Amino acid sequence: MQGKRYGSMIAAIAAAVLFMPFSAHADDTTPGSSQGGKPGTDVPAGVKLTTELPKQIKVDNKAGTTSGLTAKVSNTGTKDSGAITLSVLGLGGMKITKVEGCVPVPSGMLPKGVNNGFACVIDNLAAGKSKSYPVSATYDLKQKGQICLPVTEGTGKKVLWQQGPISFGTTKPTPNAPDTPLLLGTDNVPAVPGSGSGLPKTGPGDLTLPAGLAGAGLLVAGGLGFWWTSRNRRAAHH
Repeated sequence: MQGKRYGSMIAAIAAAVLFMPFSAHADDTTPGSSQGGKPGTDVPAGVKLTTELPKQIKVDNKAGTTSGLTAKVSNTGTKDSGAITLSVLGLGGMKITKVEGCVPVPSGMLPKGVNNGFACVIDNLAAGKSKSYPVSATYDLKQKGQICLPVTEGTGKKVLWQQGPISFGTTKPTPNAPDTPLLLGTDNVPAVPGSGSGLPKTGPGDLTLPAGLAGAGLLVAGGLGFWWTSRNRRAAHH
């Protein structure tokens, strides 16, 4: 019975992805950074996938919500990518609350140390094209927060590209201002309550995903394979 309920949940997620309006995956030309990114070891010839994150975001000092966060995936190669999945994962002080046009990754399929994540299923990314996804998140300024963007082959566990885990943070806390700017690639220095100074070692230590490049991607992709299988079965009946 539990297996049937789980299968129904996966089918519902797959259906939501299948009928997602295309406008949720609009092409984007906003400049960003691929800092902390690295290609996989066995990427198909002619396909060159990268991801980009904004160089700066902001977090509301009272609500803890972020603004200006997007996740972009591009194919700068000469051949179409075929089916791929972009995952957006939050670690440490960063939790992903929504990614436009994407579905939550079940907690049991997340790598150790990852708070939560969303999967963005893309049928095909043509050569020279990109897709950008608005991301909503919360950030605990008392901790170090990181984000990770693995891109995996649509129906398997192959990692084609992974950016991160990489930090968003500041070395100059502004606790008395409305918001705090966070820079990509900067470890967060939490503010001392009631002052403008920081404590360099407060919060969890450096966060890394297991097994190097493939650690997050392989574990996430293992679960996403179920989504693709369900999705393909449903599509075959239409």
